Amino acid sequence: MTNYITHNPPVRLRRNPSMALTSRCRLRGRRIPTEAECGKMMSSRSDSGSGEDSLDRLLPPAGAPRRKSTTSLSKTEPPLLRTGTRTIYTAGRPPWYDEHGAQSKEAFVIGLCGGSASGKTTVANKIIEALDVPWVVLLSMDSFYKVLSAEEQALAAKNDYNFDHPGAFDFELLVATLRKLKQGKSVKIPVYDFTTHRRQKDWKNVYGASVIIFEGIMSFADKELLQLLDMKIFVDTDSDIRLVRRLRRDITERGRDIEGVIKQYNKFVKPAFEQYIEPTMRLADIVVPRGGGNMVAIDLIVQHVHSQLEERELSVRALLASAQQTQPLPQTLSVLESTPQVRGLHTIIRNKETSRDEFIFYSKRLMRLLIEHALTFLPSQHCVVQTPQGHEYEGRSYNGKGITGVSILRAGETMEPALRAVCKDVRIGKILIQTNLDSGEPELHYLRLPKDISEDHVILMDSTVSTGAAAMMAVRVLLDHEVQEDRIVLVSLLMAELGVHSVAYAFPKVKIITTAVDKSLDDFLHVIPGIGDFGDRYFGTDGSDSWSDEEDQEQPSY
Repeated sequence: MTNYITHNPPVRLRRNPSMALTSRCRLRGRRIPTEAECGKMMSSRSDSGSGEDSLDRLLPPAGAPRRKSTTSLSKTEPPLLRTGTRTIYTAGRPPWYDEHGAQSKEAFVIGLCGGSASGKTTVANKIIEALDVPWVVLLSMDSFYKVLSAEEQALAAKNDYNFDHPGAFDFELLVATLRKLKQGKSVKIPVYDFTTHRRQKDWKNVYGASVIIFEGIMSFADKELLQLLDMKIFVDTDSDIRLVRRLRRDITERGRDIEGVIKQYNKFVKPAFEQYIEPTMRLADIVVPRGGGNMVAIDLIVQHVHSQLEERELSVRALLASAQQTQPLPQTLSVLESTPQVRGLHTIIRNKETSRDEFIFYSKRLMRLLIEHALTFLPSQHCVVQTPQGHEYEGRSYNGKGITGVSILRAGETMEPALRAVCKDVRIGKILIQTNLDSGEPELHYLRLPKDISEDHVILMDSTVSTGAAAMMAVRVLLDHEVQEDRIVLVSLLMAELGVHSVAYAFPKVKIITTAVDKSLDDFLHVIPGIGDFGDRYFGTDGSDSWSDEEDQEQPSY
């Protein structure tokens, strides 16, 4: 048995303590009913019109097909966590790093423990809904069952394998995954199939958690795991109710028969709860009786999480805007040579009288020149080819695995055609970053990145950069997905000196490519002399009263 860490006594939230205590004492040592007895109970409770958890509701309706397959991620697919009234996704994720580009705050991790079918997932979803904060990830311990050997597979098929023992879980992978997710990194979560008792081939990518809710029967059973939890909650539910819920779930969702479920419960589930799970209740900060129905407990939990999140708030844009940039422009910056052609293109697109058609046409010309210039900074190697005349030609070829373009929506998307025109089969990713009108801070709303982007050189595209706050957030996202810093090339038609310094100071290995650098910003952080709102001018949309060269203010649509 695990040697548990000592902990302060948990807070118990209960409306009627004496009643709950009586119920617990009454249930100690109770024998689990056999299949025949369950049948009698179903009949008697059906006649008396019992409540939601009565046994007469366990079996699916006559003729209804059983769902033969269920996976560990069928509950939710982070970060798209849907509750009964909303989808926790449309609000943006505020900065999780400081002005130096380093992560300055970790995600807040809530650990939910309790017996099988105690209502942990229900409590988690109630907390998510009540929190009403963006980028919440629900991580289930069910995803981290170990891969079974052929012998163990045979035992599992006969309900003779103990899935309720600590040894059934891959704690090494679980701890490593939760630690990376808490640090803001992108992680891959295994998908466990409870029907085949195997991990599926494709794992789920999860990224961007402000709050992580981790739930499982053994959430408190490992010392390293406990150290990652900022708040520990034990869901305490009557054993009869847990049995009824487990019967219903395993029969209707996992295609199992009632005899096998009861056999497994008597042999493994009940002993494991008494030996491994119930003793960890003393490690909890809060014990929640009655699960998701205990709104008093959930409100207390939500208040505490909100107070913790408020303490971790950052103001990156303000720090950048107030920074005194007196150093010369960094060596990682390359500005396209200001030839008469480039100067002429800038004259046209900066002119407020230029029509939209001309603005688009000449912007595209400048983008093509910019992308061609940026490609010269990708690694190359010497190579020799044979010409049609039979002679050798000593040339250069790209020395890398792949090239991925990532546009910062919406204006950065205008540069994608230029990249596609010169890079055959280039992969494209997208990041939506917008300014919060109340805080003035950039917020991450959406991202879609190609698989294995960590092995590519990435061309990060945005039309204009003023303070550098959005560009820094986009670079931080790429780093969290394990893209090497020296493989990132930031390209922008126009940048302010402040933005150049901000990005270069935070990420000194990122190459910065632009066609021009303007000296200053006005009080509204607009680039001066600038180009206006590039997105509005390019797409023909009306500008708002408080636009920024760096991010558009419109709300995203999905």
